[in-house]
Amino acid sequence: MIYSVDVQITAPVNETEVTDRVADAIENLFPEAEIESHPGELMGTGHSMETFSERLHEQAILDSARGAFFSDLEGDTFSFRLKKQAAFQGVINFAVGSESELGDIHVRVKVNEPDAETYIDSVAPPTEDGAPVE
Repeated sequence: MIYSVDVQITAPVNETEVTDRVADAIENLFPEAEIESHPGELMGTGHSMETFSERLHEQAILDSARGAFFSDLEGDTFSFRLKKQAAFQGVINFAVGSESELGDIHVRVKVNEPDAETYIDSVAPPTEDGAPVE
């Protein structure tokens, strides 16, 4: 199946942070994203979550991912937040509750084809006893 998605990634860059390290955090999870630097913020755009999906499988956190995706699903768009420090290590750690001290990486995914639920199932498939259900 061919998926058409627009992935927008934004991350605040605090005065105490090195911009390149924040960019690395984004690129570790979204290597295909094109990143632009703006005052106090980095913005990335991409059209794939393939690497992100691979990490979800490696870390065996598909259920957590599905919970995060579906909890903020509106129409054809879903959003979630990630912890910057974990992302810098190449690890996915969903941010829940209030914004962390350094600010979180915000990800917004707009699904053009086919639909958001089908795309979420491809990125983070449903599981049974922790294993993806085919």
